[in-house]
Amino acid sequence: MQKEKQQTFKELSSEVIAYFKSISRSKSRINHYLYHFKQINEFMENTSVQFYSPSVGKDFIISILKNRPYHELNQRSKEIIRCANVLTEFQTTGTIQFRSIRRTFEFTGEIGSLILDFIAHRRSFGLAEDTINSNKVYLHRFLEHLYKNNVTNILSLENRHILSFISSLGFYRKPTIHCSLSSLRSFLKFLYEKNHTNFDLAYLVPKDNYKKESKLPTTYTKDEIDRLITAIDRSSPKGKRDVAMILLAARLGLRASDICGLKFSNIQWETNNIALIQKKTNTQIELPLLEEVGNAIIDYLKYGRPISDLPYVFIRVGQPYCRLEEATLRSIVSFYLRRAKIEHLKDKKQGPHALRHSLAAILLEQKTPLPVIAEVLGHDNTESTMSYLRIDLSSLRQCAIEVPSLFVDFYGRCCK
Repeated sequence: MQKEKQQTFKELSSEVIAYFKSISRSKSRINHYLYHFKQINEFMENTSVQFYSPSVGKDFIISILKNRPYHELNQRSKEIIRCANVLTEFQTTGTIQFRSIRRTFEFTGEIGSLILDFIAHRRSFGLAEDTINSNKVYLHRFLEHLYKNNVTNILSLENRHILSFISSLGFYRKPTIHCSLSSLRSFLKFLYEKNHTNFDLAYLVPKDNYKKESKLPTTYTKDEIDRLITAIDRSSPKGKRDVAMILLAARLGLRASDICGLKFSNIQWETNNIALIQKKTNTQIELPLLEEVGNAIIDYLKYGRPISDLPYVFIRVGQPYCRLEEATLRSIVSFYLRRAKIEHLKDKKQGPHALRHSLAAILLEQKTPLPVIAEVLGHDNTESTMSYLRIDLSSLRQCAIEVPSLFVDFYGRCCK
C-alpha cells in the first residue's frame, strides 16, 4: 500500500492557491476557496491531525454529510465538500480537473445562420481554430445586441443598430474592442460580398489604430532550466510524466497545445523524430527526438503512464483518465520553477511558453542562424523569429555605437 503524502494544511493550501494564481483564477474565486478551507483547517485542529491526506479529507466529508445523502445537502455544504475534494485531488495528482461546462454559442434565426455561413467561409481559408472561435465570441455578442433591439432579420438591420453596438464596447479592454471591431467589419463586408445587403456597411466600423504591445519575452538561463529539470522527482509516475513534458518544451520548444495533444502516432521511433501538425499554425513540423527527451518519454510510458486506450501520450495520473489541458501544463511548470527556487519568479511568466523562449535565447547565444531557429520553433518564416533578437543582449551590445568624447569647454559654452 502506497504511503500517504505528509503535508501540513498550510503547506498544501498554499500550493493550491499558487496553482489557482498560475492558471489565472479570479481573486474572488480564490477567496471563495480560502473561506471554506478555514473549516477544513478547524476540523484538523479539533481532531489533532497534523498532516492532511486523502483519508483526512474523507473523514472531514463524512463529518459534513452526517449520514445524509449528498443531494439533500444545502449549497454551502456541497461547496465545502468540493473544496475538500480539491485539496485531495491536488495532493494526489498535482492538478485539478475543473468540471465546469464550456459555454456554447447558439446562432439562431436568419442572422445567426448568416454568422455561421461567415464562420464556415473563414474556416475555408485555413484560419487557425483559435481565430475562428474568437470570431464566434465577438459576433455572438453582436447577435445578442441585435435581438435585444428586436432585429431578427437582415432587412431590419440599420446603421443605428451597428453604431449602438460599437458604442456598447466602451467598457471592454482595448484588445477586446479591437477584436470585436475587426470581426464585425469582416462580417459586414461578407454580407455585402454575398449580396445579403445592398450596401457595404463595413464603413461604419471605425479603425481603432490598436497595436499590440510587443513585450520582451520571458527567458530563463541554461543553468535555471537545468535546475528546473533537476527539481522534478522522477521516482513517481507524475514526476516521470512531468519531466517528459517539460523536456519537450525546454529542449524542443514545443508549445503547450502540441505537448498536451501529442499522440503516439506523432513519435517516429524508427527514425528518432517527432512529426506533428501544430495546433496554432496548422503547419507540419518535424523535430529530432533527442536522446534525453526520448528516454524520458520511454521511462514514463513503461513505468508511469496508467493503462489507457487513449491515443494521447500524456494523460492524468488518476481517474478519470483524459488528456491534459494546456492550463494544467502551465501550472506544472510553475510548480517546479518554484521548487527549483528560481529567483525573481514573480516578475516572470512561468508557463511552458517561457521555456520555448528560453530555448530561442540559448540558440541565439550559441550563434545559431535565424532560419534554423525558425525551423526549430515551427515558424512559417523568420519574421516571427525576429522578435527573439531583442533578448540576444550580447549581440545587441556589439551593435552599440561609441559616443565621441566632447571638448572640455563644451559644457561651458552650453551654460552661457
